[in-house]
Amino acid sequence: MNGVISNRFQFWILVVTVAVSGFSQGMLTPLIAIIFEQDGIPSSVNGIHATSIYIGMLAAAPFMEKPIRKFGYKPVILTGGFIVMSALVLFPIWKSIWFWFVLRLLVGIGDNMLHFGSQTWITSFSPSHKRGRNISLYGLFFGLGFAGGPMMARFLEINEALPFMISAELSLLVWLPILLLKNEFPEKSEEKSSFFGSFSRFGKAWKYGWIAFLFPFCYGFLEASLNGSFPVYALRIGIDAHDVAFILPAFAIGSIVFQLPLGMLSDHYGRRNILMIALIIGLTSFTAAGFLNESVIGLAACFFIAGMLVGSTFSLGVSYMVDLVPKHLLTAGNIMCSILFSIGSISGPFIGGLMMQYVKGINLFYTISMMLGIVLLALISFKPRKEAADLNKTA
Repeated sequence: MNGVISNRFQFWILVVTVAVSGFSQGMLTPLIAIIFEQDGIPSSVNGIHATSIYIGMLAAAPFMEKPIRKFGYKPVILTGGFIVMSALVLFPIWKSIWFWFVLRLLVGIGDNMLHFGSQTWITSFSPSHKRGRNISLYGLFFGLGFAGGPMMARFLEINEALPFMISAELSLLVWLPILLLKNEFPEKSEEKSSFFGSFSRFGKAWKYGWIAFLFPFCYGFLEASLNGSFPVYALRIGIDAHDVAFILPAFAIGSIVFQLPLGMLSDHYGRRNILMIALIIGLTSFTAAGFLNESVIGLAACFFIAGMLVGSTFSLGVSYMVDLVPKHLLTAGNIMCSILFSIGSISGPFIGGLMMQYVKGINLFYTISMMLGIVLLALISFKPRKEAADLNKTA
């Protein structure tokens, strides 16, 4: 009984921590995009700058397995949270493109430590019959925080430093309860934990579940494009910052509404079938958004509908990965999810910024629709490896 209570306590502290991390991420990208656009910074520079947080995530990801095996989940999560808080406090001190680039890089490293530690810890103590539910709740709380982040743009009119300080204080409030948790370690592996050994396991995980890793990529591309490129795109087509702060959260709110139901539906009807439906409706919604550029309500509706389906692609992708990858490769699989999320997040604002600067009349939403269409075709063509399913049955 005490173990059940302990697991519940751990779970809710971890998901609340992830929610505040989502809040910081949801705030940071559109907030800085608006500040730079108002300061006359070119959209290509704005887009490249937005990738720094994801470059930090990507750079840190391959090195996460060994520290967690050596020190346990708790120290890694605490260190990540401290890095994020410190960076947020430093933003108002010096307004410089390069200084802010480094700070966003540090936020990315800290967020990767926090997310990977929390995600792996949750999956380690979640029973198989609740794993999909718990991963969905994990994504749900991240979405709740992410939805609130862009609303901080409204505080720019009061003081440019205020959003950063509010986010840092919230991070501190949820960072402290982690100290109450008892540290735990991943299950020991027969393979030697090393940098090159990790890369070998990444390759094996990719062989079994490459299609599942495309969905964290898809979500990262979407999240970064909407929060990094859309504010700039919106301001250029005549939508003001207040309307951007209204439209952007609609995507995250949509994902919040359907995150848990989609996870449960995927348990019942199959992950592949639900993901295929999500991609089709998401593609249709963003294509429709391309025809509704001048309607704030229309864009918000399209964002909401797309969020209801493709807003769950990260958690559904992680669940699909657990279905496809042998159990002894799940730690490597979780890291691969983080890596592909970071690659998608880097490519989203970078491609969006270049398109807006160099291709006249380009519509951001059509770029997103094309990406969703490519992932849909990959899902249709994918055939699971039978030996992975056999390994999981005998594990």
